[in-house]
Amino acid sequence: MTTALITGSTAGIGAAFARRLAAQGHNLVLVARDAKRLGEQATELHDRHGIEADVLAADLSTEEGIAAVEQRLDDRTHPVDLLVNNAGFGNKGRYLEVSMADELTMLKVHIEAVLRLTSAATESMRSRGRGGVINVASVAAFVPRGTYGASKAWVVQFTQGAARDLGGSGVRLMALCPGFVRTEFHERAGMGTDNIPGWMWLDADKLVAAALADLARGKTVSIPDPRYKALMGVVKLTPRGLLGGVSSRTGRKYGPQ
Repeated sequence: MTTALITGSTAGIGAAFARRLAAQGHNLVLVARDAKRLGEQATELHDRHGIEADVLAADLSTEEGIAAVEQRLDDRTHPVDLLVNNAGFGNKGRYLEVSMADELTMLKVHIEAVLRLTSAATESMRSRGRGGVINVASVAAFVPRGTYGASKAWVVQFTQGAARDLGGSGVRLMALCPGFVRTEFHERAGMGTDNIPGWMWLDADKLVAAALADLARGKTVSIPDPRYKALMGVVKLTPRGLLGGVSSRTGRKYGPQ
């Protein structure tokens, strides 16, 4: 049985990955900040699917938290075969309305943690000649819209570059770029969602199924829904100057309230 490590595993997309991978027979290492929720999740998945589910309470906005997960990924006696870098959050407010401390915390979680955990995982995977990493980004990576989108753009570019550098090693890397997903993400950030059209919402379980299929096909970027694929196709054809104005207006309409 293979082992998958999932950060931000207790809610949303991370929880959907945990459910899907457990149902497929993978053992899990569940990583999040809340030890109580982690324990409850691990017990439920073990009892339902008969897999082993270890828990690691770690805050990836801290040096100690990142180092703890790095150490687990470095464990060659209990190797991790799939890493899902899913932990992340949003800040409510436009640029200069968000404190610098909160902006830097976002970069710590979305960039530094992703870089360090991907590096720890892939070094071990390369030595074994197999493994996979899914770095959860966002369709926000493709439009100029604040620190969140910029950090997710870094995730996409980093993942694509690392995938090329590790070509032929047996290690696959993929950036997952979902749109709006019904999770705790917006509630935690204090963002209103009533103004977001129903057609823009994605189901987390269907998204994860599509993402794992894309990873198996060797894709380095996954936009797992035809609606968002079409939207991103339009984005690619739109001049950057015009796109900046459109994304700003869209952010005011569908962003934090």
